[in-house]
Amino acid sequence: MDSNDGKNNNKSKGSSRQGRRSHFGMPLILLISGTLVYYHCAYRKASLLSLVSDVLIVLLCSLAILGLLFRQLNISVPVDPLEWQISQDTANGIVACIANTVGAAESVLRVAATGHDKRLFFRVVVCLYMLSALGRFVSGVTVAYAGLFLFCLYLLAENSQSIG
Repeated sequence: MDSNDGKNNNKSKGSSRQGRRSHFGMPLILLISGTLVYYHCAYRKASLLSLVSDVLIVLLCSLAILGLLFRQLNISVPVDPLEWQISQDTANGIVACIANTVGAAESVLRVAATGHDKRLFFRVVVCLYMLSALGRFVSGVTVAYAGLFLFCLYLLAENSQSIG
């Protein structure tokens, strides 16, 4: 066995470990952020506007404190505004995704409302009735948090299958 083969094997093991960490990082960040939003909206009974303003206040104060600290320690931090922008393709992709989702929902509701597809009509009615009944039993924030939790579990399961 060549000594370079051992080095390449170690590099591939390290990169797969780092890839595994990054695959589990996104669902974990989503779950932590969702838990904080759930706590703020459900237990503190605060509005979403209150949450956004609290987050902006914390960010502003943190940046001010870091700016004062860096100025005191004579550390210059270059701020490149080009790093804060997204490309035109990314913006077009986001808008296209939203437009496709809204268009698909509108199409399903239009077909269900016209009555041409009775099976689809009854599916939509049953789904809306179940969501209405669920909304009477639990708050909307709880349903959103449960959806986020299930989405994170789905991401974790999908990532673990792609790794294994």
